Amino acid sequence: MKLPSYHEVLTMGKEAVEKALIPVRVKKAKQQAKLEMCKLDEDIAVKEARLKEICCHQELNFPSIIELQNEIGLLKRKKKQYQEILNQMFPSDNQTESED
Repeated sequence: MKLPSYHEVLTMGKEAVEKALIPVRVKKAKQQAKLEMCKLDEDIAVKEARLKEICCHQELNFPSIIELQNEIGLLKRKKKQYQEILNQMFPSDNQTESED
């Protein structure tokens, strides 16, 4: 990347600098949402594994099974909400990704 002259930078003004940062901020926001979705995927996998363990016990603990099912359902709904927000706030990016 070629650096602009110092004179150009000083004459750009704050608005031009802010405008230049827009694509970076958009990408950052989108990546933050994707990171949160990855964390949710991990939590879902851990809770599903725990649910399978509980279901294998000789003495079934129904309240624990129900609690884990509720937690898994909530995590899945949160992930779906993140995806819906991404689809609505970044519609042009979603078209590009679906084509890949």
